[in-house]
Amino acid sequence: MVLQQKIGVRSVRLALSVLAGSAMLTGFASAQEQPMQRVEVTGSAIKRIAAESALPVQRLSAETIARTGAQNVAELIQALPAMQGFTSEAIAAGTDSGGRASASIHGLGEDYTLVLLNGRRIAPQGSGSAVNLNAIPMSAVERVEILTDGASALYGSDAIGGVINFWLKENFQGANVEATYSQPGESHAGRQQNINLTVGYGDLDTDRFNIIATYRHDERVQLKATDREFAKTAYVPFGLNGTNYIYDRTSAATVPANVAVTFNDPKLPSIGFSPYLKKNGNCPTLNFVSLANTATTQNCAFDFASTIEIVPQSKRDTFFSRGAFKLTEGVQLFAEVSLSRFDLTARIAPNTAPFTIAAGSEMFNTNVLPYLTPAQAASVKTVSGNYRTYDWGTRDSQTITEAQHFVVGAKGDLGAWAFDTGVTWSRNQIDERYVGGYVLNNEFRAMLANRSFDPFAPIGAQSDATKQLIENSIFQGSVRTASTTLKGVDAHASRELFTLPAGKVQVAVGADYRQYRYEQSPSQAAASGKVYNLNTPPAYDLSRDNYGAFFELVVPVVKSLEVTASGRYDVITAVDNGITGKEMGNKENASTYKLSARWQPVQTVLVRGSYGTGFKAPSMLDIGQPLVNAGFTSGSYTCPIPDANLCRPGKSQYNVMSGGNENLAPEKSKQYTVGVRWEPSKNFVIGADLWDVRMRDKVSAISETQIFNNVDLFRDLFTTYTEPATGNTYWAQKSLSVNIGQTHYRGIDWDTTVTQRFGFGKLTSALAGTYLMKADYTLAGTKDQWTSNMNFFGSDNNVAFRHVVRLSTALETGAFTNTLIANYRNGYTDASATVRNLSTNANETLRLHVPSYLTFDWQGRWMITKAASLRAGVKNIADRSPPFSLRSSSGHQVGFDPRYADPLGRTFYLTGAYSF
Repeated sequence: MVLQQKIGVRSVRLALSVLAGSAMLTGFASAQEQPMQRVEVTGSAIKRIAAESALPVQRLSAETIARTGAQNVAELIQALPAMQGFTSEAIAAGTDSGGRASASIHGLGEDYTLVLLNGRRIAPQGSGSAVNLNAIPMSAVERVEILTDGASALYGSDAIGGVINFWLKENFQGANVEATYSQPGESHAGRQQNINLTVGYGDLDTDRFNIIATYRHDERVQLKATDREFAKTAYVPFGLNGTNYIYDRTSAATVPANVAVTFNDPKLPSIGFSPYLKKNGNCPTLNFVSLANTATTQNCAFDFASTIEIVPQSKRDTFFSRGAFKLTEGVQLFAEVSLSRFDLTARIAPNTAPFTIAAGSEMFNTNVLPYLTPAQAASVKTVSGNYRTYDWGTRDSQTITEAQHFVVGAKGDLGAWAFDTGVTWSRNQIDERYVGGYVLNNEFRAMLANRSFDPFAPIGAQSDATKQLIENSIFQGSVRTASTTLKGVDAHASRELFTLPAGKVQVAVGADYRQYRYEQSPSQAAASGKVYNLNTPPAYDLSRDNYGAFFELVVPVVKSLEVTASGRYDVITAVDNGITGKEMGNKENASTYKLSARWQPVQTVLVRGSYGTGFKAPSMLDIGQPLVNAGFTSGSYTCPIPDANLCRPGKSQYNVMSGGNENLAPEKSKQYTVGVRWEPSKNFVIGADLWDVRMRDKVSAISETQIFNNVDLFRDLFTTYTEPATGNTYWAQKSLSVNIGQTHYRGIDWDTTVTQRFGFGKLTSALAGTYLMKADYTLAGTKDQWTSNMNFFGSDNNVAFRHVVRLSTALETGAFTNTLIANYRNGYTDASATVRNLSTNANETLRLHVPSYLTFDWQGRWMITKAASLRAGVKNIADRSPPFSLRSSSGHQVGFDPRYADPLGRTFYLTGAYSF
């Protein structure tokens, strides 16, 4: 493994010494390989030859997509070097994301990357603008275009970081069936399989119509933490510089229960302890003596990581159909429908169940009183237990995400104008269901009251009668539904205005209207308190309208120089609260512009650049969300504000309350790109694009660390939270949106492609990457306190990687093609973590160095006939485990960061396809 790392680092250094700078895994497709027909390219509303673009557009062809071995759209997009800072499906282990997967160009964030389907918007998931990539039908994708430059002047809000445009199949004839089976090498855990069928009938050119339909079904088996050595425990021993440490991420909610006691006498501090530990001197199975214990706590701690699944179980069904009809030789009518259903079940640690213990009760006299001093026993105020419902099973949350997308429209030529117009209705909706491990409220309270079960008994000690009661007290059903609906109308047209000596002046104009509506409803069971200790999800009915108009003008100054100017005006209304009938926030309007140019001094060299402005409206919840429970702090803290009534014992996690801000203004940006491409021959091309993005008025919130480290300054960001189960009230942190953040990101996207023909075949190598030069941002909630997460786990809980590189080498020899892909990202400084030094038995704060991560993938394709093909591949050939990390955010996984490395390990797959 060490040798492999050395080889990987040397390879990357060699690549970076040759190149300084845009691109993608397949490199830049040479002009000779592009069709010369004029088409609409992402980033422009004017039809042109693809190779003419003055903007950095990366293109993935159908064959390029197939060679990656990607099993879904998220896996394809998130592997691109230009992608950082996205939401990965893996964080469903411990969040209510439902397995949402997003895209984020250059690490700017998922809300700043616009995702389009055939050039049109689709409904996001949630009240913002981030699109769930799981809603994209993989089997229908013909090609993907990624604009790595801001495009607000053309597309409007949320295109600050760039645009990803999925172009789907059209005018397809015949039928194709394809199936894939994927198997991790260690076990059947994590197995995936899919099958898809595509059929098309009619030819637009000869029959004047075409109908295409494609359906795909995917399934994946879950992967447990205990299936991987690096993820199996939250009590992690490790060595560093000859010293042995323990990293303790265990939980104070245990089985058997810990207790917390408060006292009437203000001189007596609250205490916490494990009766089992007090009685036996050690902790039982799946528990450890907590390293977070203080002078007032002697708790056991539960190893929750040993019970979770680090890759969730899922099923996905997608369907896409398109019908087109030539009304005239120049005008086409079309209708599109895209449907998807993503069914994900995430299983995490058994639920936490705090409960009240009455002073003087049998439970109190047996488990609490023997361990109190006489002074404490005489002054007891409240007693509560912190229990882990292990015997009820893991918390199983099934989230069904359904997306529907319908478009009807027309496009073509009318006179001198080329036009495209459409009406869109799009919806993304989720149904979050609890299907295991969650406890019925009345039944659980009754079992506590009549002592049907003992929360202080160790695992496996419950009687058969109690086990039956447990089985009958598990809640199954929906807890909330939510949906985002987009209704829109758009139209744009372009034409040649007149001819200059250097060429034709072209113009495009367009306008669009969109309405977004976000709704969330708690189920009747959740609203009525049927589930024990459940915070009822809030109800929302928020909507607002967006209007926009734009122009684009292309002027050939001289034969070798072309300049493009574009501008847009947008109006975004205030948020309408359908529940209260009131408007929230302000009506906003904004003008944005962009200037770009391409200069081709000689046929083999292209120089290009752009400068533009952008803006993004805050999400509807950023504006209108009331103060609601949002989980717990990621870290454990001593009581922030001394108060015997509101402090949790010792070091503990505190609740977080999240809220919006009606006075938020749009975020604004300024950005530029400068690039060059050199193509001395059709066999060699090299290019680089320098990009720079500054944002101000960014919506942010004071970070948890800042608040707890400076309580006096942020005293107004503490409120109280009352537990539904016990009625106990504790301090809670407020997370409120403010409009004062700034960011500054800069980097170089670079790529080179070399093609060599031999007597036995063709060898093509494409090396591409992103070199990040700046990833600066103001500390959350501050105007001018700058920090960076460049190769550093920052206060925003993210890492910006300086180097993300991909090398793809394909050898085509007749019916056979072999492709080898290397994926690399550099190491970084890990999150700050408190660990126990086993030599001194004292706690220390460390920031580890997380090493670089290099993996190799191979795929072989055999074209058996023109109609039949087989692909076989291996991902992560060397079976590299994710690098060791002590981060404590983004899901319940421990020991690694699931956003930056795949826990599946070496994976084999086989794909068969047949056309008829």
